[in-house]
Amino acid sequence: MIRLALCIALAAVAQVNGADKGGATSTMDLATVRQFIDDSIQRFELAEGVGVEDAVASMELRANLLNFKLVADLPLSEQVKAMGEQANYMRILAFCDALIAKRMVEYDIIFAGFLPCRIAVLEDTDGKGWIVATNMDMLLEAVDLPPDLQTLVEGVRDTFKSVVEAGVNGDL
Repeated sequence: MIRLALCIALAAVAQVNGADKGGATSTMDLATVRQFIDDSIQRFELAEGVGVEDAVASMELRANLLNFKLVADLPLSEQVKAMGEQANYMRILAFCDALIAKRMVEYDIIFAGFLPCRIAVLEDTDGKGWIVATNMDMLLEAVDLPPDLQTLVEGVRDTFKSVVEAGVNGDL
């Protein structure tokens, strides 16, 4: 099922791009493709008084308490600054339960494209803090998993949501 959803989205993007370049007329318009992409992520505005560094610290603490391993920390805005340009805060955190990830990839290699669970923490042009993350509910709805994997993935989703919530609210 997930393959079908991804194939439809990718085919739609290819068709829209082809139509933009003089190719065949698109069967799915650009607005539909953009809506699909928009629905695949979630945006959370940080609570009043919660800064981006507070959000990161809160997520790291919550993930640690829930045994959700931080496997990557990408301070992109720092890299941009090191290259001589100004940048608003942007940092990508990646969390994973390696044993569950292994089982998911063994079930279907396509899941490797969704690993690890990524959470972006950033400031917009007005300086407001945000968390942007994969919509795991949408992913779960698009996947037909055996019951044992479904239960594991639901647990990962719930842990992921708890980590995001901690960040949004600055729960230390």
